[in-house]
Amino acid sequence: MSGTAAEVFRRRAEPGAALAGDAGVIAAACHAMARRFHRGGRLFTFGAGAAATDAQHVAVEFVHPVIVGKRALPALSLTGDVATLTGVCAGAGFDDVFAHQVRCFGGPDDIAFGISPDGRCGGVRRGLETARGLGMLTVALAGGDGGALTGAVDHLVTVRSGDPRVVKEVHVTAYHLLWELVHVFLEQPDVLGREVVV
Repeated sequence: MSGTAAEVFRRRAEPGAALAGDAGVIAAACHAMARRFHRGGRLFTFGAGAAATDAQHVAVEFVHPVIVGKRALPALSLTGDVATLTGVCAGAGFDDVFAHQVRCFGGPDDIAFGISPDGRCGGVRRGLETARGLGMLTVALAGGDGGALTGAVDHLVTVRSGDPRVVKEVHVTAYHLLWELVHVFLEQPDVLGREVVV
């Protein structure tokens, strides 16, 4: 039994340690996000299935920080409005569900934040492509090899595991890191006018 438990922990430890190795990628994403927020930009989050709840979690972390004294920042999950989601899906199809909302709400100072556990969700990919076309900053969390999101977004944080449970668990850690480091940069506005040094 202890061998099984050790294996379960090992499957989580290696991708978690790899995330620490991506500190430069995460710092660059946070710096870019902080610059957009500093200019008045907003964050739009999205993901399908279980990733939809992660997208909502990310949005609420920014809008209603649980740490006293941290600044609330404008964020909205594009997964929360059932009428809009089903309406767009019935008309344009599921792959356009986030792209349609990004076109309606997004602007060049804003941030699009997509979550896809395998990097292959068509709706997330199209939403991010649309955002990039509008000049929005694009940030994504993926798993495995990054799938279709590799090279398609400004900042991609990839959890190198094929186990969707592990990917989800490490994603939670990743987006909490993103939230925290965005606030670190915002609390030092003098660093927002220059490139991040990692």
